[in-house]
Amino acid sequence: MSGLFQVPWSDYRPDLLDALGRTVSYTVVSFAGAVVLGLVVALLRLSKVWPARAVAAVYTEVFKNVPLLAIIFLTYFGLASAGIRLDVFTAGCLSLIVFYAAYLSEIFRSAISGVHEGQTEAGEALGLGRAGIFAHIVLPQAVRQALPGTNTMLVDLLKSTSLLVTVSAAELMSEGRLITSETFRALEVYLVISAVYFALCYPLSQLLLLLERKVRAGVPLSPRRRRRVRAARALLAADLDNVNDRVNDRKEAVV
Repeated sequence: MSGLFQVPWSDYRPDLLDALGRTVSYTVVSFAGAVVLGLVVALLRLSKVWPARAVAAVYTEVFKNVPLLAIIFLTYFGLASAGIRLDVFTAGCLSLIVFYAAYLSEIFRSAISGVHEGQTEAGEALGLGRAGIFAHIVLPQAVRQALPGTNTMLVDLLKSTSLLVTVSAAELMSEGRLITSETFRALEVYLVISAVYFALCYPLSQLLLLLERKVRAGVPLSPRRRRRVRAARALLAADLDNVNDRVNDRKEAVV
């Protein structure tokens, strides 16, 4: 064990930091794209138009049952052979987006379907349109139900960026492979790379778990909602004080 840590890590620190930044960039861009595409696919699955449901169902089943590695190869090498050349970052993000959007669409579809129909009827009774009902009634409740699965997908996507090593995407695993080829210290290098991934994923998963608990507890997250909650509490406190004053006045009048 005394001869285990012999890699001059200080020499590779700038490259590792750059690779870490690329890993985070792949994760952020891909997850944002997957959320948007997954929501669109989920809405198509819930559509009353049969062709839209069919297209969304085919998309979901195809990308749920094809390995991510195969999608990466198809996007980077396959499209290039057909004359469509994408840079590594675009191909990597596109692969992760289309793959994880299929899983997120199922999570979103289940969450939206889980909102009771009475909520929609209540919105209609208030005179809201379909867009207003979805944005102000259905979506906030669906987000609360979709958070656990969505959080899991985010952490999984972060770990899956390591598969982009197959197209030399310059992320953490690619940098680990380069360091290994120069130092021939595979055990040490990949132990450190694994530790970096753990240092990224574990705090992220704990923060997402905390966010999930706050949302389920009804804690307002946006400044606008917090202001509304404070204003509502102030109004309730003022009403309570008025009620107490009237009760005290009546007691004094009786006495």
